[in-house]
Amino acid sequence: MKNTLGDLNNHLFAQLERLSDEDIKGEELKEEIERAKAVTSISSSIIQNANLVFQSKKFMNDLWDADTDLPKMLEG
Repeated sequence: MKNTLGDLNNHLFAQLERLSDEDIKGEELKEEIERAKAVTSISSSIIQNANLVFQSKKFMNDLWDADTDLPKMLEG
């Protein structure tokens, strides 16, 4: 996986396809469900971070004084 939201989207759909595989049963299915939970948790953090970067850019473009630097933590 690369580091774009498009790649994340593809990865999430691939995970969904694995969960939808009717041939997976028993312990293998339990492992896939646990993997899906981990992927979901990490994905949520990535999406929240991307939203923060987006909101900071929007704030900077709309309201921030052009002569004032954005805090390092909020740089995209």
